[in-house]
Amino acid sequence: MKAVFIVVGMAVLAGNSLLSAAPQGSDRDPITVPLWPDGKAPNGDHSFDSKNATITVHRPSESNGVAIVICPGGGYGALMMEPEGHRIARWLKGFGITGVVLRYRLPRGRSSVPLLDVQRALRVVRSRGAREWDCDPSRVGVMGFSAGGHLASTAVTHFDGGTPEAASLVERVSSRPDFGILIYPVITMGTGTHGGSRRNLLGASPSADAVEFYSNEKQVNQDTPPCYLAHAKDDGPVPPINSRLFHEALRSNGVESEYLELPSGGHGLNGYKGPMWEAWQKGVLAWMRRIKVLGRL
Repeated sequence: MKAVFIVVGMAVLAGNSLLSAAPQGSDRDPITVPLWPDGKAPNGDHSFDSKNATITVHRPSESNGVAIVICPGGGYGALMMEPEGHRIARWLKGFGITGVVLRYRLPRGRSSVPLLDVQRALRVVRSRGAREWDCDPSRVGVMGFSAGGHLASTAVTHFDGGTPEAASLVERVSSRPDFGILIYPVITMGTGTHGGSRRNLLGASPSADAVEFYSNEKQVNQDTPPCYLAHAKDDGPVPPINSRLFHEALRSNGVESEYLELPSGGHGLNGYKGPMWEAWQKGVLAWMRRIKVLGRL
C-alpha cells in the first residue's frame, strides 16, 4: 500500500492555538513509583542493577481512562525529563489523560535495559492503573520523542502477553501498548539512524543481529498497535526517513498509521514551541478521537 504523507503549513493553525485552548488540569500532585523491587532491576543477562527506573504519574482531576507512558529523548545518553516528559504529561492532563513519565535507565551498551523498563512501566500502569489512578487497562499507550521515540517504537514492536504463572501480579499482564505516538523518533539502527543513539544503545561495534532487532521498521507485523508519527522535513540529527520507514511498514502490514510530516522546525520543533509543535499536538488528539481511544473533547 502506498504511504500517505501529510504536510501541515503555518496557516493551518492561524487563530487556533491548541495550547491556549486546552482545558485546565487539576492541582493533584504527581506520584513517583519505582518500577522494580530494590536492587532487582534486571539487566537482561541474569544480572541486576542497583539503580532503579521510575514512573511519575500525573493525574487529571477528571480522568477519561486513557493513560500514556511517556519516554523522553536524549540520545540514550541523557533524559530530557522536563520538555519531553513532565511538560507533556501536564499538557495531557488538561484533556483528562493520565500522563506517566518514565525515567528509564540509560543503556550504556546494555541494549535490553530501556526496553525492560518501558515494558515494566506498561505492565504497572495496566495492573495498578484501574485500581489506583482511574485508568482503563485497554487504553494504555506509549509516547516517545527522539531516542525516546525509538524506545516507544521498540515497545510497540517487541512485547508479550504476560506470564500467567508469574508470582508478581504485574508480570502477569501484557506489555503491548494499545497505541503508539512517535514524535521525531529514531526508528532504524541502519542507514539514517542517529549515530549517538545507536552507539549508546548498542555499543561501538554492534552485531548484525542487534542492528536488525532494534531497527524497528523491520519488526512491524499485523499485531503492532496503531501509531501516530510526526517529523519535520528539515530534521538534521534524526532524518525524517526514520518516520517514513516506520509508517510505510505499518501500512504495508495493514496497521492503522498516520504520519504528519511538518515543513519546518528541525529536531525538537523550534524548541518545543510554536506552530509546528502545536501541529502535532492538535493532530494527535484528532487521531486519538478517530481511532476511538479518546472521546470527543
